Amino acid sequence: MEWSDDAARRVLRAVFDAAVAAADPRVMLARHLPERPRGRCVVVGCGKSAALMAACVEQAWPDVDLSGLVVTRYGHVVPTQRIEVMAASHPVPDANSELAARRILAAVHGLGPDDLVLALISGGGSALMALPAPGLTLADKQAINAALLASGASISEMNAVRKHLSAIKGGRLAAAAAPARVETLTISDVPGDDPAVIASGPTVADPTSFADARDLLRLYGIDPPPAVAARLAAAVDETPKPGSLGHARLRMIATPAMALQAAADAARAAGVTPMILGDALEGESSQMGTLMAGIARSVRGHGHPLAAPAMLLSGGETTVTIGRGPAGRGGRNTEFLLGLAVALGGDAGIWAIAGDTDGIDGTEDAAGAVVTPDSLARARAAGLDARAVLGAHDSYSLFDAIGDLVRTGPTLTNVNDIRAILVT
Repeated sequence: MEWSDDAARRVLRAVFDAAVAAADPRVMLARHLPERPRGRCVVVGCGKSAALMAACVEQAWPDVDLSGLVVTRYGHVVPTQRIEVMAASHPVPDANSELAARRILAAVHGLGPDDLVLALISGGGSALMALPAPGLTLADKQAINAALLASGASISEMNAVRKHLSAIKGGRLAAAAAPARVETLTISDVPGDDPAVIASGPTVADPTSFADARDLLRLYGIDPPPAVAARLAAAVDETPKPGSLGHARLRMIATPAMALQAAADAARAAGVTPMILGDALEGESSQMGTLMAGIARSVRGHGHPLAAPAMLLSGGETTVTIGRGPAGRGGRNTEFLLGLAVALGGDAGIWAIAGDTDGIDGTEDAAGAVVTPDSLARARAAGLDARAVLGAHDSYSLFDAIGDLVRTGPTLTNVNDIRAILVT
């Protein structure tokens, strides 16, 4: 079969959309709800899917007396009737992040053993629910957040630091709710689905320490504000450790692996053999693009590790290390794709899509982009040197110029990135 550009693009977009749809709370949340409480039910939550998850709880439990508050990203609010929704900033917290966190912590105080705290947690919660630990200010947390985001640290490393600067993360929310039963429904956006990392684990015991946080800042050359350095050095008020939160349970309702399986099913339906390379791939985005280009060339040239037509699928969260120079626009998915395109050098028969399943790649208005065999040629025609653009971390601008950004708008879910490479 001879693949046209239009056909390849349609298949890639169908695969990406299938992955996103598999993580929609409207599809799976109701079947994961816990036993109804004998007493009060206080719903709290944070993340890019928190508002939609709250609306799903209201729909599933019309006869339960619900109250509470969730916080989501600006632009991700959906209407609710009984559970209040606030909006705050991501990826760097703002005043609403702090206000929402204070109100959520207050909402779980004073409950009894017959009461239920239903926590709705999804990716992005670390920034959206940000309550500085005693002695710190929101400005301190904003400075550390911004430095971590530019450092190339992984999400688990970033959250190990964040938990030790917070009055609500790292299991502190669950500890504050005792003796009430705490049931957490989580949508995973982190490699390995570690619940202690997702949104910095507000209801999950924390295996990391102050020493870990200090070591990570040292590793990435981050000079913290004086108040942060003092707190980390003092190492008092440690987060709850494993075994200490017996009243709290967690259920994972959507994961990157589930989304990748749906993507694989969509590829098979299009007559393409899928191979899932992993749901937890990490590393520098552009280097991951180079690596994937090599695998795609092996498929096309040698039929290894599988024969064409094939689709290489992967998930996880790569990183972009900015360094000290100026940076353009773009997120980890467009940087991955530009790295892939540069490595392929215009090879025929290879197309790709990559995007964040929440619909926002970094801080931009696109989920990601598409690479085609003629991407570099069209970029040159637009006066752009792909290698120079990659070096300036300006991948968004290149894909915008050639019309290949993928814009979905907020999807109201988040199971991290989906990358699909079609080899024909």
